Amino acid sequence: MPTRLSPRLAAVVNALPLQPHSRVLEIGCGPGAAARAVAARLTTGHILAIDRSATAIAQAEAAATDEIASGRMSVRQSAGEDFVLRDHEEPYDIVFAVRVGALDGRHPEDGRRVLQRIAAATTAEARLFIDGGDPLRELLIPRA
Repeated sequence: MPTRLSPRLAAVVNALPLQPHSRVLEIGCGPGAAARAVAARLTTGHILAIDRSATAIAQAEAAATDEIASGRMSVRQSAGEDFVLRDHEEPYDIVFAVRVGALDGRHPEDGRRVLQRIAAATTAEARLFIDGGDPLRELLIPRA
């Protein structure tokens, strides 16, 4: 069943530079609507949707049974500032976040920690997108 997205989330997903093989990380996935829409565009790729809220992760997991069963999507409870790759987990090449205070300037200290975590969990060519542009803006991932 196709995911029904708000026009705003549809614009976000459409603006991502997705390839069928992309490895995508969504920070702050909420109930997972955008993640499901991304998963629908992947063939050999994968999206990991994370959120600090156990309720949001339960909702995302319940709504994405087909995407998870196909191997194109997984969900994990984690705050962006606590996220680390698991053993044998490949790094991500696209990261996006919608309405995440740590990345939109509302919580600058958390933002620095999230950016460090993103840098450690992504490829050297990875790109980070947040809302607040038209419809997205790209943030630089700090590399040591």
